[in-house]
Amino acid sequence: MSNELAILDIGLPSYLKTMELDETTKALMGGGSQSKRISIKGGVWRMMVNGKEVAKNEDRAMNVVIAAAAPKVSRTFYIGTYKEGDEPVAPTCWSADGDVPDAKVKNPQAKRCMDCEQNVKGSGQGDSRACRFNQRLAVVLANDIAGDVFQLTLPGASIFGAGESGKWPLQTYAKMIGSKGIPITAVVTEMRFDTDSATPKLTFKPVKVLDASEHQAVIAQANTEEAKRAITFTVSEMDGVKAKPKAEPKAEEPKAEEPEVKAEEPKAEEPTKRAAKKQEEAEPKKDLASILENWDDV
Repeated sequence: MSNELAILDIGLPSYLKTMELDETTKALMGGGSQSKRISIKGGVWRMMVNGKEVAKNEDRAMNVVIAAAAPKVSRTFYIGTYKEGDEPVAPTCWSADGDVPDAKVKNPQAKRCMDCEQNVKGSGQGDSRACRFNQRLAVVLANDIAGDVFQLTLPGASIFGAGESGKWPLQTYAKMIGSKGIPITAVVTEMRFDTDSATPKLTFKPVKVLDASEHQAVIAQANTEEAKRAITFTVSEMDGVKAKPKAEPKAEEPKAEEPEVKAEEPKAEEPTKRAAKKQEEAEPKKDLASILENWDDV
């Protein structure tokens, strides 16, 4: 590092050591803000940055602190069935509040989610609904509370149900914590994959209560732009996935012109044989590897 930059490391005020970069600095850096989320695809923790997988962790459990959550359970509907290897596509219809389609939806399936045929059991695969429930969270890693904020989007199986002691779905877990008079933002939460589930499903349990300074750091994280994006944006919006444009209708092939019908010419005394005229043819943030020491680079 040059001597000119060395002054930035000497006697750095304490308030700057945990401060996030502001939007002005990010804009001048030219890169803008990065969208970071944790995916549970395939039963593996995957760190995604701007839609690209940059690291993964095959441990069965991960400790986080839930900094913020969307106020309501969301809904998302995709036309067609996803196959491994398919390019990501934006959802056809979605709802942030689970009641009505989002204002940005170009092809809403119904005026109200409760009346939608995609919300009927059996409209999806087997007995499932084609329109899926999901809960958006903003989480920070328990060993790096002042670090990056990640979006975590949970499927319905990880949200609802009774569960069992130490293996609760999210809503039951939150009720357990709340019944003790403790905010969930003040608790280190263990998220664990349910190995009895055929599809990725998480269960939750408390690990420890944060001290006052740690809880204040979580509250500060909850008020960042990153946390607000995490609980507001869909996964597709976080990853920058664009909706596929509607296919333009194919232009009809030009039809060959019909031969012109001419009036019969009067017979000459000595008729001459005329050659037939041929018909004309038609024209056709912070180094991610250093944040998670146990994460393997992809």
